[in-house]
Amino acid sequence: MTSVILQQPTEAKAARKTNRGFIHGLITNKKAMTGMAIMLVFIVLALAAPVLFPDDPSRITGMASLEPDSEHWLGTTAKGQDVLALTIHGARSSLLVGLTVGFASTFIGILVGLASAYFGKFIDEALSLLTNVFLLLPGLPLLVILAAFLPPGLGTVILVLTVTGWAGSARVLRAQALSIRSKDFVAAAVVSGERAGRIMFREILPNMASIVMGTLLACVIYGIGAQAGLEFLGLGDVSTVSWGNNLFWAGNEGALLTGSWWVFIPSGLCIALVAFALALINYAVDEVTNPRLRKIRKPATTERGAAQ
Repeated sequence: MTSVILQQPTEAKAARKTNRGFIHGLITNKKAMTGMAIMLVFIVLALAAPVLFPDDPSRITGMASLEPDSEHWLGTTAKGQDVLALTIHGARSSLLVGLTVGFASTFIGILVGLASAYFGKFIDEALSLLTNVFLLLPGLPLLVILAAFLPPGLGTVILVLTVTGWAGSARVLRAQALSIRSKDFVAAAVVSGERAGRIMFREILPNMASIVMGTLLACVIYGIGAQAGLEFLGLGDVSTVSWGNNLFWAGNEGALLTGSWWVFIPSGLCIALVAFALALINYAVDEVTNPRLRKIRKPATTERGAAQ
């Protein structure tokens, strides 16, 4: 028992060192920095939207279906609304929903995964059964049913996407927590009389930083894409300016049929770019934590010697 307790500080120190190495690896990774730069641009534009376009973005500002010009950089819709204003203001709603759903789904996944892995037995069986039920339910039909019967609004979209999106993250985090639960430093914390909450959140969770980060990014991508899909089907609040509603109105107004590409491409491209940026960061997390994905850089002197 004494040897297990003495081993706890050493392994905890090693875990903190690993987390510092993980953060340093992300900062020096080109994929991560590229993804973060793209996300930073969208976040800054979303925050600056009321300054860039202080008026209502849905108001009519010009003739209908104008092509991009010096006055309307992305043209106008069939109603005469400025597409650039709609796109930038739409970033506020879409990013808000995506980030909120991502954090909420990941938080629920952490709670369920840690509790299931740490307590085991009946609690593990009950939580695993609940998780499996949500995993087996068809996602899109459940989204449509919940969104159709609940009052429209951003709160409803966030609630629906969180309810349908937490199970996958809980399953992944439970598997990771189970492997850490068997480590010696966790056993030492149990023997020393630490409370269950402290062991889960101070001993197990910090060693899951990489998998939590990857899960969070995946949930954010899911939130943004699922919101756009629901709103494109007309199941969101059509009075809200968002990328999904921009695509919904573009489809209703026949932008594709009339060749008004500037109406639907900006919002669709923004969704794709945000998903691409988050996927880059997610892949960078895998690179940092998985040695098999790291590129082995040969010294320059070796390469020159081989060329000679």
